[in-house]
Amino acid sequence: MKLLKTLKHEVILVLPPTVFFFITFSLLVMTRRLTMREYDIPLSGFINAVVGALIVGKVVLVVDKFPFVNRYPDKPLIFNVAWKTGIYLVATLLVRYLEHLLPFLREFKSLGTAHQHLLAEVVWPHFWLIQMWLLVLFFVYVSLRELIRAIGKDTFISLFFGAARRASE
Repeated sequence: MKLLKTLKHEVILVLPPTVFFFITFSLLVMTRRLTMREYDIPLSGFINAVVGALIVGKVVLVVDKFPFVNRYPDKPLIFNVAWKTGIYLVATLLVRYLEHLLPFLREFKSLGTAHQHLLAEVVWPHFWLIQMWLLVLFFVYVSLRELIRAIGKDTFISLFFGAARRASE
């Protein structure tokens, strides 16, 4: 019973970043497909968006467990937004680097040789393009999360989805 409760809690925690990044990664995939269609270049589909969203969602969940992540809770929101965006960006950079490195490491059995092949064979403009998009997406995601933390979930939902009352009324 406790395992099921813990699992439910973990799923609830990972759901918001996973859904956010699934939607944004799907938009990126669709944009790429539409722009490359003209050249008949085959592209991977939405399964990459799903896998990417799950990976990034889990990275966010794991990074949030570190005590230094919420470093500026009492300062203006931009402090925590910039800090957390940077931490998430570095964490995903490391995960994405390892994701590319592991196949070479399995093949060559040497970290140095695997790293050399990684440097030679990865399409670096594409790698850095993804990191740039992650920077923007993390900034938006963290900004919304910090805003919700500051004003409260109920107030955010009321302002965003409900009929919020204006101060002048």
